[in-house]
Amino acid sequence: MGVNSNYKRLALYAAGTVAVYALIKLLVLSGFINPYWQRVLDQSMIVAIGALGLSVIFGISGQFSIGHAAFYGIGAYTAGLVTKSLGGEAAAFLAALVAGVFMAALVAFLFGLPVLRLTSDYLGIATLGFGVICKVGFDNANKVIPAMGGATGMTGVPQVADFDWIFLFFILSIVLARNFVQSAQGRSCMALREDEVAANVIGINIFRYKMLAFVFGCGLAGLAGALYAHRYPFLHPSNFDFLPSVDFLIIVVLGGMGSLTGTVVTAIGWVFLLEVLRAVLGMAFMDWRGVIYALILVVTILVRRQGLFGNKEYGFLAPRVFKAKEGPNATVKG
Repeated sequence: MGVNSNYKRLALYAAGTVAVYALIKLLVLSGFINPYWQRVLDQSMIVAIGALGLSVIFGISGQFSIGHAAFYGIGAYTAGLVTKSLGGEAAAFLAALVAGVFMAALVAFLFGLPVLRLTSDYLGIATLGFGVICKVGFDNANKVIPAMGGATGMTGVPQVADFDWIFLFFILSIVLARNFVQSAQGRSCMALREDEVAANVIGINIFRYKMLAFVFGCGLAGLAGALYAHRYPFLHPSNFDFLPSVDFLIIVVLGGMGSLTGTVVTAIGWVFLLEVLRAVLGMAFMDWRGVIYALILVVTILVRRQGLFGNKEYGFLAPRVFKAKEGPNATVKG
């Protein structure tokens, strides 16, 4: 595949992205998508950004994490505090997003220093414990920072994250995740997932690449949380406890371990499915939520263990195909 073909391919995907954006805007302006479903659509893209982070951590590098919502919450509260202090101007909003990503990534780095040397099951337990610690911290945060609201929740964050902003960062997150996975670092992370011993034998620094994937994935969770804080007027610690972490985990497993395509498609479908179930079951949905989650996981494992997409990628997320010419002057083109 030559350079010109790559440019044409990228131009085609860019045109497709613009077309999707224009179509959604047209549907919103015409009233076909009402404000309620527009909010659900925004939520689906925010969840997809966070799920992409867990897909890199769990699906690509094989690190079992069930505390992902904690980093989502760290990004949300950090960004919310920034705009509550600086106001809702565009510059302050962008600064809040940067702060949310940075804080989530920094905490991930500090947390990862002692725990990323653990094997998969023990790492899962450690991340579960970290999630509980963060939930308790959010519940009592008002004793240190009153603006965080503690167990009563945080309000007053400027609602400046509209569809345009969320769509922009949704696309950027897909591009970032795709480029990371297809880079040399991403392939090293895949090698860790397949066999840590073999990866170590061929010279891959296991801890370094585990840390890289973990910080990158948690940074995306922080970005998702920062967008969430500026799209929904109320932040409550229950938005970032164990069940939201299970949401992310189900999306990655159901979409297919190691498939970013599956993660994105499943994240969007998952949010809309929950809204449909909420409309059908009403308040009973909250009571039966855990049962529904368990049933979905059991059926997935029994019927399609590899997830909906397996480890396959499609479209822009598919890796480039390299073809070698035959003969004595053979070269490789990408």
